[in-house]
Amino acid sequence: MSADPQQQVRVHIRWMIRRDMAEVLDIERHSFEFPWFEEDFIRCLRQRNCIGMVAECGERVVGFMIYELHKTRLHILNFAVAPEFRRRGVGRQMIEKLLGKLSSQRRVRITLEVRETNLPAQLFFKVAGFRAVTVLRAYYEDSPEDAYLMQYRHVEEEAASQLSVNRIDRMAG
Repeated sequence: MSADPQQQVRVHIRWMIRRDMAEVLDIERHSFEFPWFEEDFIRCLRQRNCIGMVAECGERVVGFMIYELHKTRLHILNFAVAPEFRRRGVGRQMIEKLLGKLSSQRRVRITLEVRETNLPAQLFFKVAGFRAVTVLRAYYEDSPEDAYLMQYRHVEEEAASQLSVNRIDRMAG
């Protein structure tokens, strides 16, 4: 299936299964200078709090994310979209799926580290509502590179509208 680079695509997002590994590894190799190996994925996914999801278009895996469940947050460990499906809404749909798992009662934020040289990822997550909260010096084992710790905070609709009212009140008073 050849992809029209301008056309947005709808994807089906589901749990990652063993059969997806070859396609996930292919996307990983085409996405990162220092890719995870199959053993890295397996070691991670064997942990009780680690979850793998894939985005499927037709019968093909076109994106994936690996994240950890923590008491008050979700932490994205790995996230990638096949090169020919980038800028077509696949990553946005995966992030929306994750945002749907946040609530004011339990998990209130999503965090991840992004390499300082990975500008496309920084911009993608910024547009999705994430903010860089700190710099992690020499974060990676495979290079002397720093990472940005990026975070998305869940805000209830009611609380968000209340914030804007309060700001206007302060300005008026």
